[in-house]
Amino acid sequence: MTQSSVGPGEFYQVVGVGPHSKPWPTDNHFDLELLEQGDRRNVLDKYRYWKVEAIVADLDTKRHDLQIAIENWQHDLNIGSIVRTANAFNVSAVHIVGKRDWNRRGAMVTDRYLTVHHHATVEEFKTWCDENELPIIGIDNLPISKSLESADLPKKCVMLFGQEGAGMSEEGVAVCYVVLAISQYGSTRSMNASAAGAIAMYAWAMQHLNPVNHPKN
Repeated sequence: MTQSSVGPGEFYQVVGVGPHSKPWPTDNHFDLELLEQGDRRNVLDKYRYWKVEAIVADLDTKRHDLQIAIENWQHDLNIGSIVRTANAFNVSAVHIVGKRDWNRRGAMVTDRYLTVHHHATVEEFKTWCDENELPIIGIDNLPISKSLESADLPKKCVMLFGQEGAGMSEEGVAVCYVVLAISQYGSTRSMNASAAGAIAMYAWAMQHLNPVNHPKN
């Protein structure tokens, strides 16, 4: 197998590996086209040359109890980045609340490996969460917010994020079990929505994903 090489663009490398050396593996989870042409996807080495559906099936065996929801009223560019981070933490599902169409560019096709639900309204989303016994944890810098760093996060929950700039809607805030804020120490009032998503998911993982019990695969 060939190593990755510098490709188009000044700063970016072509990720992945080239065509697989023969004889090819014959297990059903391998993709013949990828074996022949190489696998340039941004996936773990374990999943090189695997079919998408085979990767999803393997991830499904170890999904975490955390779910992520994003309000989508303004086609926020950050939604894709939050979805990509959600994939990195192997959350159970992602919820898009509001407009069905969302900006997938930042997701870098990681939404293929996740279950994505759509809810037209906050009320519809709240009903789904109630039926599935999922407390909604809002993440936003508001006067009512409590500290994320000192919060005892439920293992089974859904974190709700608002729009870049505008933050969570009033309707979104109203359905939250609690709203948490990330402590900041500079002059800016708020941080990038996708950065906040990554920090919040990491905070949950530090409480519930003990490395001793969840070794790398």
